[in-house]
Amino acid sequence: MDNIIGRKLDGRYEIQEIIGVGGMAVVYKAYDSIDDRIVAVKVLKEEYLKNDEFRRRFKNESKAVAVLSHPNIVKVFDVSFGDRIQYIVMEYIDGITLKEYIEQQNLLTWKETVHFSVQILRALQHAHERGIVHRDIKPQNIMMLEDGTIKVTDFGIARFAQSETKTMTDKAIGSVHYISPEQARGGHTDEKSDIYSVGVMLYEMLTGKLPFEAESAVSVAIMQMQEDPKRLRNLNPDIPEGLEDITLHAMQKDPAQRYKSAADMLEDIERFKRNPSIHFQYKYFVDESPTKYVDVIKEVKGDNSTIDDKFEKNPAAAKKSNLLPILAGVTAALVIVVVGMILLTLAMRGVFSTNNQVTVPNLVGQQLQAAQANTANNIIQIIESNTEYNSKPAGQIISQTPAANTKVSKNSEVKVVVSKGPQLIAIPDVYGQEKTQAEGTLQSSGFTNVNEQQQYDPNTAIGYVISTQPERGQQAAPGDAITVLISLGPTPNALQSVPDLSGLTQDLATRNIQDAGLIAGTPTQEYSSTVPKGYVTRQDPVKATQVPANTTINFWISKGPQPASAPTTTTVPLLVGLNVNDAQAALTKCNLKCGQIYSVYDDNVPSGTVVSASENQGAVVKIGTSVDLDVSTGGSNSSGSSTTSTTTSTTSSQ
Repeated sequence: MDNIIGRKLDGRYEIQEIIGVGGMAVVYKAYDSIDDRIVAVKVLKEEYLKNDEFRRRFKNESKAVAVLSHPNIVKVFDVSFGDRIQYIVMEYIDGITLKEYIEQQNLLTWKETVHFSVQILRALQHAHERGIVHRDIKPQNIMMLEDGTIKVTDFGIARFAQSETKTMTDKAIGSVHYISPEQARGGHTDEKSDIYSVGVMLYEMLTGKLPFEAESAVSVAIMQMQEDPKRLRNLNPDIPEGLEDITLHAMQKDPAQRYKSAADMLEDIERFKRNPSIHFQYKYFVDESPTKYVDVIKEVKGDNSTIDDKFEKNPAAAKKSNLLPILAGVTAALVIVVVGMILLTLAMRGVFSTNNQVTVPNLVGQQLQAAQANTANNIIQIIESNTEYNSKPAGQIISQTPAANTKVSKNSEVKVVVSKGPQLIAIPDVYGQEKTQAEGTLQSSGFTNVNEQQQYDPNTAIGYVISTQPERGQQAAPGDAITVLISLGPTPNALQSVPDLSGLTQDLATRNIQDAGLIAGTPTQEYSSTVPKGYVTRQDPVKATQVPANTTINFWISKGPQPASAPTTTTVPLLVGLNVNDAQAALTKCNLKCGQIYSVYDDNVPSGTVVSASENQGAVVKIGTSVDLDVSTGGSNSSGSSTTSTTTSTTSSQ
């Protein structure tokens, strides 16, 4: 497509140079002569003009981005879908891709990673809320401006959420290192597929490595579907646990176990930013369904129809069935005789005498072991029949059968139900949450007795949770009191430590200053030969200085190396002996001017040759200085004496 460089598309867009080449299109830098601005023009490659699928995808990108308007998404200004050329006119981004930046840095700090990820997620939240799923989120499609601003680009395989959600992998597979497992298998894709890709980018930024790498794209796709990535902190122990939790939660194989939306992921990142020591206790693969018991006997008895059919079809079996009533009668008679003999024996021994009966005591409220010890004389037998969670202390009897005051025979069994104590619940992690949100989380978990205490804390924003007592993750009963410690912000007049701003962009430096409870001053631009353009060169006060809260921290931003200054002086060249034309050329080359030219008669010097000059050879003079020349005429005057005549001629001879 180089042949369109220099052309003017539709009499408006002057194509200047190629700035990017993709799978189906070439991106050019161009000048919009109507709106007087530089734009990017994405042109569909000629070989795909007759391919319906690529034409559809190209139009799909323009439709997708046309409904979006967000500072972190590249803007579309114009489209053209002609038969001979198809192009999209977009916002020109003067920057590099996030992939290029990652390769330059090897791995990013967690603060930079969070800064970039928040912008990407905000862009995706905007797109998802308008029914657009990107489906090819990767650092190659993320542009980074000099000030650290992120722009999401290339919606080439994006789809509208209400359109088809299952497509063949050759149409929507995206980049294999960043695709979700459902994309790899050609299954259903939705907003959670973009969330997975963001998780992969987080992984790469924090560790400098991709979670899955292999010799072939197919192998990588299989790993995306079947294998779990290495823990991030195994590769980079400096990564905060909370950020590792967020990354792995976004990269769950099962879409149902990922973040439900970009907004949900943003919420956790904001909690992490407020408290970098936070730890998210995500749980996966929890089977919360109740245990089911199968009544095998009932299932066997339920098949009587089959048994009856066999009897009807088997004459021998039918004959045997006729004997059943007789056998049943004989058995019943024998049972009656045996029971009668037993009752007679018991009566003779006085078992039914009222002297052998006792009154069941009230066991409810007693500890099981104490009750059993009190009845050790075998008046009754206390049997623990069941246990259950209860507000009563563990080991206490909460019910009995038979009830208290019931008459029973000596040594009879009294079955009791014993308390296991209150059912304990793990205290949820509300560290870093806003006070109202934290109280709601605790109450929805079953803790209704929530108390509040306040405390100064320089690391937690005002109104947010510092910690709980008991601490997060510990077990407590629903009725137990839970104390929530709420931050009052930094202690008044307390000293704060000035953060280290070296090597940060202006935005990140400002954020770090504000996070420390300090005020960011207006940055000053200065030249630097050691710090890249756009990054902090120095700060005042310096890092680790202890200053009061709300102190203004000033810092300087590099403008890059100082350009070389133009020279102000020059050296007079050799002029004597040169032809006057050559002398004038030598003066011009040294940024000097040729002043007056004087004719002199000199028999020894050829005509047109410079005899002398008003400035000596090698003299240092200001640029633009005029130098007068004495030029020989080559002859004598009439008296034979050598004289000089002054002229203003600029020719070399009479």
